[in-house]
Amino acid sequence: MSTLSPASIAQAAPAPEAPAERAGRRSRGRLGRGRDGVTAYLMIAPMVVLLGIFVVWPLCYSFYLSTFKISFYQPSEFVGLDFYKYVLTSSGFWKALGVGLYYTFLTVPAELVLSLLLATFIKTLSGKVAAFVKTTVYLPAVVSTVIAAVIFVFMYQDQGVTNWLIGFVSAGPVDWLNDPDTALPSIAVAGIWLRFGLTTLILLAGLLDIPQAYYEAAALDGAGYLRRTFSITIPLLKNVVLYLLVTECTLAIQMFDLPLVMTNGGPVDATVTPNLYIFNRFRDFTPYATSFSLAASLLLFIVLGLISLVIFRLVNSDKSVDG
Repeated sequence: MSTLSPASIAQAAPAPEAPAERAGRRSRGRLGRGRDGVTAYLMIAPMVVLLGIFVVWPLCYSFYLSTFKISFYQPSEFVGLDFYKYVLTSSGFWKALGVGLYYTFLTVPAELVLSLLLATFIKTLSGKVAAFVKTTVYLPAVVSTVIAAVIFVFMYQDQGVTNWLIGFVSAGPVDWLNDPDTALPSIAVAGIWLRFGLTTLILLAGLLDIPQAYYEAAALDGAGYLRRTFSITIPLLKNVVLYLLVTECTLAIQMFDLPLVMTNGGPVDATVTPNLYIFNRFRDFTPYATSFSLAASLLLFIVLGLISLVIFRLVNSDKSVDG
């Protein structure tokens, strides 16, 4: 039986690293990380510059202008936050904001539910049939909002298609766009039709990203369609739903074209959305309509930011699932 001498053990053990070598390795690591950081900053620099020019600077300058009485006939006068007080004490602004929120409530949930159902159906179709259905569904997204508004105005006429259809159940005719109770829901139908196709395709892309093995395992366990939907589909679509909620709510509250063309805000301001209210105030024959409109626009921007923050709080985003 051989024994190891202290000398042989010392020769076999690795030599301790010199302080100079450790310092050199650390400096090379710091240098590599520094280069990576510089590369990352250079890559995001163009976007930061564009955001600064087209987003940050216009917002700051708009706020600056909103603190002045801007008149085309007199020199500007600094008034501080007076116009924000005028907007916040204006009943028209709060009514328009309520109309925008009501329109959002009418359109966004219905749009998401119908789009999810159709996207689930398209997923089950064969290649050519699915391509045809996707193309057909997307067509409303390329239609001009003004053209769609005119089409729906004709549909809602006394002798239009809508009253003709409800005539089969001995109802109507209904004055859809001239009744305060039906005007905004009638506009919401047009809004859903316009956004329905794009939302369906986005949800379909999210559905195709979910591994099919999850559904097969759930089916083996005896899970039905509803159980698979609420236990697999919706949780794994959380990121997509979050994106759609933020974008669709933001767009819905800012809806402008449809109420302008279909009702011009009537009847009795029942369809005056926030953007339409700001537009009408800007056209007022008052000396300081510009300053009031700027203040109202910035307050609406804050409201949209708060709504987005609430949505992000309610819907926690997850990392993507590795399929």
